[in-house]
Amino acid sequence: MGKPTGFKEFTRQIPTDREPSLRVLDWNEFHEHMDEPSLKRQGARCMDCGVPFCHTGSLLNGMAAGCPVNNLIPEWNDLVYRGHWREALDRLHKTNNFPEFTGRVCPAPCEGSCVLGITNPPVTIKNIECSIIDKGFEEGWVTPCPPPVRTGKKVAVIGSGPAGLAAAAQLNSVGHLVTVFERSDRIGGLLMYGIPNMKLDKQDVVQRRVNLLADEGVIFQTNCDIGKTIPAQQLLKEFDAIVLCTGATNPNDFFAKTPGRNLKGIHMAMEFLHANTKSLLDSRLEDGKYISAKGKDVVVIGGGDTGTDCCGTSLRHGCKSLVNFEVVAQSPDNRAPNNPWPQWPRVYKKDYGHEEGAALFDYSKVPGKTLLNDPREYAIQTVEFLGDDNGNLRAVKTMRLDWSKPDPEKKTPFSQVPGSEEEWPAQLCLFALGFRGPEPTVAEQLGVTFDPRTNYAADYGKFTTNVDKVFAAGDCRRGQSLVVWAINEGRAVAREVDKALMGSSDLP
Repeated sequence: MGKPTGFKEFTRQIPTDREPSLRVLDWNEFHEHMDEPSLKRQGARCMDCGVPFCHTGSLLNGMAAGCPVNNLIPEWNDLVYRGHWREALDRLHKTNNFPEFTGRVCPAPCEGSCVLGITNPPVTIKNIECSIIDKGFEEGWVTPCPPPVRTGKKVAVIGSGPAGLAAAAQLNSVGHLVTVFERSDRIGGLLMYGIPNMKLDKQDVVQRRVNLLADEGVIFQTNCDIGKTIPAQQLLKEFDAIVLCTGATNPNDFFAKTPGRNLKGIHMAMEFLHANTKSLLDSRLEDGKYISAKGKDVVVIGGGDTGTDCCGTSLRHGCKSLVNFEVVAQSPDNRAPNNPWPQWPRVYKKDYGHEEGAALFDYSKVPGKTLLNDPREYAIQTVEFLGDDNGNLRAVKTMRLDWSKPDPEKKTPFSQVPGSEEEWPAQLCLFALGFRGPEPTVAEQLGVTFDPRTNYAADYGKFTTNVDKVFAAGDCRRGQSLVVWAINEGRAVAREVDKALMGSSDLP
């Protein structure tokens, strides 16, 4: 695949990003595009490795290893190297309905499992994927493909996130009449309101694909909160099958019993991100209907993509200061012995929000700051929220943690460091602590049972719930996960629904 000696001749190259101190002045995507000769060279680095792990899509040690939608990565890398872009697009679309989404927001477990990555920097798979689909749209190759005939079967998909959209796209492609119900005012779920605009443009990327699906015959109903706007039982009477793709939207709140938790100025991350994007799309933030970080000391608790997005959004508001707390210890610069290839590499890296924080603030002047070129503080635990006389948050009190010394009394794998109390000024504190499962209303009305993790109970591969005609897929079934896993499940549940309706299925 690719050029036989390409991995020896060419070094890894990724697109340049706009300067952090400049890109925080707007809400536009910050990645620049690479020219075609550079992309061909990167495709040439894909080696003929015999057994490519990049598209295995397995789980190792609880984390994705390889592409969960089983993208035919070596094939389209080779086609890009040879300049066959249209053919590369066809191969990409065989396994992935929305490469323009994954090419922007997926953390690229494929690259973590790249064979070249054992000894060298891995192939730039994610960037090549994004470049293929972007060129496809630019050249006009991506056009609506409505089904030639209709089966007469009607399917309701509840939730328009990546799982719901993938299920709808697949089911529509074989002729079923699909209606997608979304409680928000715009289609996209997590893609629309959970991921900020600078990572995933809403009009030029998300809405473009939604419009394409609508042109293919998918019916979208917004402002329709199933279980409230429409009783869930009504759908059982009107549709031949129901697919639950409601996501895992119940946020974790590990600080419910922490002193000061109810102070004004403490918010869940999605409350902050959702309102910001809606206001941005509605009025370019002129309506004031969002939680502003302007002029405030901001503390983001929790790492991961959501924490980074809170950082990037706060910086674009014009916050006064920014720190990001992580309870875990800092990751090593290189793979630890207990994190071997092809597992996802748990190594220290800066995401876009951290780069922007480091560009805007001098952390050597921040009291208590130990990682001076990064907004993050590792191995730190919030123990109290401090307020003023009016019930407003004024500071966050923390203690340092020692992960080498478990606390048998508290039964924690860490212990607090005596005398390490610190106060961090804060008028806005955002919790990016993950999610504990889907909201229960729809499942309760339908009589769907839950698994021990409070997700909708449905086996992977079958996706059937205990209620006839009702299926579940995506985060509401598997728990909080990656966009690419949601697409995987959306495609897979579509096949099972098609089999149930028609007796067999030709869907992949």
